[in-house]
Amino acid sequence: MRIEIWADVVCAWAYIGKRRLERALEGRDGVEVVWRPFRIDPTAPARAIPLAEALRDPLMDEAVRACAPDLTPAENRVRISAVAAAEGLGPRWGAGWRANSHDAHRLVALAYDHGGATLQDEVVERVLHACFVEALDISDRAVLAGIATEAGFSQGAGLLATDAGEVRVRELLLEGKARGVKTSPSLVVGARALAGAQAPEVIRDFLDGCHGAAEVPAEVARMRWAEALLDLRDPLGALTMLRPLLEEFAGDRGVRTVAARAYFASAQLKRAEAELAALVEAYPDDAYARLLYGRTLQRQGRTEQAEPHLRLAVAEKV
Repeated sequence: MRIEIWADVVCAWAYIGKRRLERALEGRDGVEVVWRPFRIDPTAPARAIPLAEALRDPLMDEAVRACAPDLTPAENRVRISAVAAAEGLGPRWGAGWRANSHDAHRLVALAYDHGGATLQDEVVERVLHACFVEALDISDRAVLAGIATEAGFSQGAGLLATDAGEVRVRELLLEGKARGVKTSPSLVVGARALAGAQAPEVIRDFLDGCHGAAEVPAEVARMRWAEALLDLRDPLGALTMLRPLLEEFAGDRGVRTVAARAYFASAQLKRAEAELAALVEAYPDDAYARLLYGRTLQRQGRTEQAEPHLRLAVAEKV
């Protein structure tokens, strides 16, 4: 069984959720835990600012709600300290900085790619400890380099100095969005999800119901996420998910159709036109492609050229 934890490393409930998951997994074999990125504070500045100053910003309340949607920000801050202590986290507790977590997510993703779930867990533990117990700025690459070294990830510091992990983290964030992840942390097993830092017994019950979850091929999953992002009105995100498929399956009708939809929705009308013209020529009975082709021409002010395709699309549907 693979458990994915979609979480932000600047979310205190993620650390609490980690401890609770560890207790829930005691005595359970054959489980791989993989950390995936989520952003509770996507507008965090590139350079960290002291948290005491940042808390005056109303946007910080939104970040807190992404961790604990059922609590007010004030209730969350009071409660979380007590919960953290009960979970054995501390003795000192509390973040010291409003930090951008992007590079930390890169390090976490790279740790999995280079050393699997065990190395990734070591890195995640140290990142969370640095953020909430030591009150360090985890957007600082020097801090992250030290964490990588302590965790036994010798390549980590060098990789962070490059753009390694950028594409992977960006795609994973889009995947989380497509799959409907809205809370940090969220546990996902196959198509089932459990939101929040739940008690160990709740996690155990959740996992007991997750056996036999079927895995789909990676390319099929990418198509699903791309279509979901289109439904969420994120055509550029859909195109990001489609990029590898367009390279590997350039002639696939389904991939080309979803790409054309994304081009149309993102106002890349010339690209949409070129793709749809080719699809209509190859599959003249494809009513949807013809309809979208007509609408693409229409949006460019080419009404006379659009009308025959729109008429044919209606006729082909009948």
